[in-house]
Amino acid sequence: MLCDSMTPFKLMAFLPELVILAGALVLFVISLGHEQGGRARLAAFVTALATLAASLACLGQEATLFDGAYRVDLFSQLLKLAFAGGFALILLVSGGLPDIRNDVKPEYYLLLTISVSGLMMLVSSVDLITLVVALEVSAFPLYLMVPMRRERNGQRVQMESAIKYIMFGVAANGVMFFGMSYLFGLTGTTVLPEMLTRLEPVSGSPLAIAGLALTFCGLYYKLAVFPFHFWTPDVYEGASNETASLVASLPKIGAVAVLVRFVSLAAPDNRTVVLLLTLLAIGSMFYGNLIALMQKDFKRLLGFSGIAHAGYALVGFVALDQAGFAAALYYIIGYLLMVLACFVVICKVSRDGVNVAIEDLAGLHRRAPLLAVTLAVGVFALAGIPPFVGFMGKLTLLSAALAKGHLALVIITMINAAIAVYYYLCVVREAWFRDPGALPPIRLDWPARAACLLLITGILALGVAPARVLQSLSTSVAKAQLGAPGTVLADTNPGEGSAPQPVGSALAP
Repeated sequence: MLCDSMTPFKLMAFLPELVILAGALVLFVISLGHEQGGRARLAAFVTALATLAASLACLGQEATLFDGAYRVDLFSQLLKLAFAGGFALILLVSGGLPDIRNDVKPEYYLLLTISVSGLMMLVSSVDLITLVVALEVSAFPLYLMVPMRRERNGQRVQMESAIKYIMFGVAANGVMFFGMSYLFGLTGTTVLPEMLTRLEPVSGSPLAIAGLALTFCGLYYKLAVFPFHFWTPDVYEGASNETASLVASLPKIGAVAVLVRFVSLAAPDNRTVVLLLTLLAIGSMFYGNLIALMQKDFKRLLGFSGIAHAGYALVGFVALDQAGFAAALYYIIGYLLMVLACFVVICKVSRDGVNVAIEDLAGLHRRAPLLAVTLAVGVFALAGIPPFVGFMGKLTLLSAALAKGHLALVIITMINAAIAVYYYLCVVREAWFRDPGALPPIRLDWPARAACLLLITGILALGVAPARVLQSLSTSVAKAQLGAPGTVLADTNPGEGSAPQPVGSALAP
């Protein structure tokens, strides 16, 4: 039985996936021709907008597919909305792909669309089998997009980056599959909601902890958590600016979403999992921030910064509760906007697609005032300065951790945030307080202007008025943790600190 009741209303719940897959099919047909880069770009952008509209139209609908292995709920619909919006922003940021060969541009847009479709399916996968398939659908196009960068002067750094990306990815996936085999052996099921129920009595056993830890490894790789970070700066540097903007943003949201489902398998008082997450968070924050202090290439700086931000996201998971998971999702969605604000500057400052050094940003306030404002907003948000989303994101993460008594981790996180302010301010100094010298002015086309304005607005809006987004995410996380049959949500008000309860528990005396 593929679907509980295949009515038109139920089919509407899967409209975002159907739209983006239809767009991928159109792009495949376009790629069969020659010199179709412009047409492929238009088709990809129309697909992104249509997917965004479909995600908005289907928000709040629920349905299941493949006997419950694929579930559409508020949790997945909110994240699909984020993926669709990020997809459209990346296309605006990318422009005409100056660093991608003309003969492969249609294939590039096709692979980009397929990767986003895999991420959208990933957040609806509540079975190990569908989850693995969605993970690979989202990852393999990225492995092919990294080496598509145009060669210069015999340099093939993109090939080295692609090989590292593939090798580390395959190794991380192998470890993750091994951990999943432990979880399946302990529970006898691949369905995550049922696994949650069956794993609870043995959640403190060595096998359960080993299974969860090994399963986390593949997700840590996607999130660039220390010590699974080695690929990050090299891939950022070796990939084209447009590809790096994708690798740095959307897959991280998918990793956090899946991590929410797997960390939920651990008991709320599992000290071993808490200790593991705490050590990884601390290692990621210190390693990423300290190494970023020495970087001269802007993309490498963002790579090491991304490692530190992965550590910040893990601070929310340490709480092992609904508030912490919602805070991690809120932070990583905000990070999508913050990092894309930096990459739109990189793509437009770059001459013919080459990498951008920090010194290349000199005098940006005179060369392109809108870019300078976008860079300042993005960098200040990454540094956690109010009123931007980075500040509010860190505040929610620290509040969730502190509520569970992790005072030392909160202090360490604040120290790392202070370290990061230095190298972020170095970027702002170059853009706003240096003379441009002989560097030419930068003209922005309408997609670049639209991307800048949308990113600035999003970063400010999520920072100034986060309540509705946080409440929606908290409610969606509570419902996502319910998946097992026979459970209902007793109270989804995040302000009350309630948790999902099985049917009957609310009726018990």
